[in-house]
Amino acid sequence: MDMPQLPEGVTLTREDGLAIVTLDRGAYGGGMNPLSAAAMAGLRDVARWLKTDIETHCVILTGARAFSIGADLKDPDMHTHHLDTLTQRQQLLLGPDMCAAWEALEQITICAMERFAIGGALALAVSCDWRVASEDCDIRLPEVPLGINMSWQANPRITVLIGPSRAKQFVILGENIGAATAEKWGLVDIVTPAGGTMEAAHALAQKVLALPPVPVRMSKQAINAQANALNHLSSFMDREQYALLTGSDDNKAAVRAVIDKSKNK
Repeated sequence: MDMPQLPEGVTLTREDGLAIVTLDRGAYGGGMNPLSAAAMAGLRDVARWLKTDIETHCVILTGARAFSIGADLKDPDMHTHHLDTLTQRQQLLLGPDMCAAWEALEQITICAMERFAIGGALALAVSCDWRVASEDCDIRLPEVPLGINMSWQANPRITVLIGPSRAKQFVILGENIGAATAEKWGLVDIVTPAGGTMEAAHALAQKVLALPPVPVRMSKQAINAQANALNHLSSFMDREQYALLTGSDDNKAAVRAVIDKSKNK
């Protein structure tokens, strides 16, 4: 399988068994790396290619300057409510397919999250094995307060990590829980000073790279099979739920309130 042609804003480097995938959309979005449709397709495709790469034994996923604030709402390709039902369903596969591609990797995956891991970015992060967050990282899911459901099949992954009660707090309230609470709950594995996530991720990756790769892959696959056995069953309809709710009266009112609040600052 040939290496995919990655879109502008997604890069891949590989050396000595370690691959680093970086989301870097430059100054666009204030340097906060919003996830455009093209970037998401690139992240999906690079994960699918890495699954075939037997020379890579550990993968770090990160963002330049910041991890990501989630979906790029200025990207017209991210808006689907005007499409016919079949086209909309196909377009809405992009997010869950991206996350599924990262979860399906047999190599250990480490997500290094600086400054922001919001919404879809957090859905991507919980598709990885381990998460390293800077102490100032904004970690939240704004979907429910915005009148839509948390989709991309993230809910069961979050529930496996932190349990149902805390998952309800995190998903429903939409509040920034911060890195310290995320670590306490089990959503984050390591907290670092600001700017320190890649150093910590590299150190963790070196521990993985020192191990024989085949039993590492086998162990990850066995643990995921047990932990995630019912994940698809409990979330396969979340894109239909999103299609129902996006553009609803509640969604429109919530978005208007956010815009008005921003204008009045």
